[in-house]
Amino acid sequence: MANSVEKPIEAAIREGLAGQLNPIHLEVVNESYMHNVPKGAETHFKVLVVSEQFDGLPLIKRHRLVNEIVKQKLAGDFVHALSIEAKTPTQWDPNYKLEPSPNCRGGFGK
Repeated sequence: MANSVEKPIEAAIREGLAGQLNPIHLEVVNESYMHNVPKGAETHFKVLVVSEQFDGLPLIKRHRLVNEIVKQKLAGDFVHALSIEAKTPTQWDPNYKLEPSPNCRGGFGK
């Protein structure tokens, strides 16, 4: 398993969300390998976070909250894509499996 030094952006996203949202479930998946980026890049992520802090918030506000936490935690580091699934504990099914994103088409409709 890679440590936070080898994957600093992934680790920062995980630490920021865990620290501020106290999630009952958190997955941070680096999907950069599916894109035309250098090996080991950290540019494309998918996040699944389940937190009581989302109770009463519409989906757009949950996404804004997650984006703000990631933005503050990364403090200028570049993330090209962040796919977010933000659920309340009552919406969460422990048997749910996070699906991988579709393969990259190369951008610009290629």
